Amino acid sequence: MDRHKYVKVAYHGFRELSKEDKVGTYGNTLIRNSFDGPDYAFIDTLFGLAGNYLFAQLVDFRDKNPEKVPARADYFRMYQDVKAAVDLCHRDGTLKQTVAKDPKRYINEDTSIVPILKMLRDSGRSTFLVTDSLWDYTNIVMNFLSASRTLDCGITCNFDWLQYFDVVITGSAKPGFFNEGNRANIFEVEPESGMLLNTDNGTPIPQVGITSPKVLLKGLNKSCRVFQGGSVGHLHKLLFIQSSSQVLYVGDHIYGDILHSKKVLGWRTMLVVPELEREVELLWELRDMRKQLRLLRNERDLVEDQIHHLKWALKFESHCDDEKQKMTSDQSELECRRDQVRIAQKQAQRECHQKFHKIWGQLMKTGYQNSRFAHQVERFACLYTSRVSNLNLYSPDKYYRPSEDFMPHEFHILPS
Repeated sequence: MDRHKYVKVAYHGFRELSKEDKVGTYGNTLIRNSFDGPDYAFIDTLFGLAGNYLFAQLVDFRDKNPEKVPARADYFRMYQDVKAAVDLCHRDGTLKQTVAKDPKRYINEDTSIVPILKMLRDSGRSTFLVTDSLWDYTNIVMNFLSASRTLDCGITCNFDWLQYFDVVITGSAKPGFFNEGNRANIFEVEPESGMLLNTDNGTPIPQVGITSPKVLLKGLNKSCRVFQGGSVGHLHKLLFIQSSSQVLYVGDHIYGDILHSKKVLGWRTMLVVPELEREVELLWELRDMRKQLRLLRNERDLVEDQIHHLKWALKFESHCDDEKQKMTSDQSELECRRDQVRIAQKQAQRECHQKFHKIWGQLMKTGYQNSRFAHQVERFACLYTSRVSNLNLYSPDKYYRPSEDFMPHEFHILPS
C-alpha cells in the first residue's frame, strides 16, 4: 500500500490479485477506505508475519480443497482461530519458554549493545527499558544480550545488566502505557525472587506488620529499580523528566512504540528497522537499474505528451490533408514507441521489485511512491536505523539535524 492508501500489491492466499481484482476489492468505493479494524489487520511485527503466513496457507488450502473444510469455516473464522492460537502461545508462555531454552537460536546477538549503553551512562544520561515482557523473560533475554550472561544448562542468570539502566519497567502493556490518563498500578519487582511489592506511584510501601526501614531502603539504594505495570507518568516521575524533548525513545514497533510515544507525548523517537540494512545494500547494487527505470519513465511521459498534443491538434485544429496524414503517421509511430517503452518499463520495474522481495518488493516503496510504512516512518520517527548499536558510530552529544524537505516543483531547480 502506498502513502495515499492505494493498494498496489495484494494476494488472496498465494494467488496474486490482478489490477482489476485490486480495484474491485479495494478501490470500488466513493469514500476512501481507511483500512482500519475490524475489517483489516496490520502486519507490523515479526510475530504477525508467522501467524499471517499460516493464515495464507489455510486460505490457499480452502480454495483448493473446499470439500475438506467445514462450511462454517469461512475466511474470517479461520483468521480468528489462527489469531487466537498465536495469542495463546504468547499468553501461556509456550513461545517464551522455547526462546528461553535456546536464546542464541532465536535472538540476533549484537556485541555493540553494551558499549553503547556504557557510553550513554558515562555521558551522564539516564537510560530506561520499557517492555511488555514480564521480569523472568526480560532477565533471560537481557542476560543473553549483555555479554555478561552466565547461561548454562539450567539457565542461571545474574543481574549485572541492570547496571546499564536507571529504571526497568516490565509488563508495560504498550501502547496503553503511553497514555497520560492510564491509571494502571505500578509494582516494584524484587529481582532475586520476582516478587511484586506495592508502591505509592513508585515509592516503596512497607508491608503491614513490617516496620523495619530496611524494606524501604533496599529499593531506594539500588542503582537500577525494576517495576511492573504503571504508565508513562510513573516513568517521568522516576527519571525526573520535565520535558518530552528530553527523551529519545528507541523501539522496533511502529505502532506499539513509535506512533504513540511521538503523537501523544512528543518524545524524540528512533525506529529500528532491521530490514533496512539489506535494503540499502540493494539500493546501491541496483542504482544503474533504478536510473534506467527513471529514464524509461521520463521517456514514456514525453512520448505520451506528444501523442496527446497530436490528438488534440487533429481533433480541434484546422490542417490540410497532407498535414493531417503526416500527423496521423507520427501519432502511430509514437504510439508504437510508447507501447515498447511501457513494456520495457513494466518488465524492469518488476525485476527491480523482485530483487528486494519476490512478492512484496521494496519495504519503503510501493511502485514509485513511498509505502504506507515509509509514510508512517517519516511522520513519527525522528530517526530510523537498522540497529540501535549504530549510535556507537557517533558521539552521545551529536545533534541530529533533519534533511531539507523538497516539494515536487523544487526538484529540477535545486542549487548544485
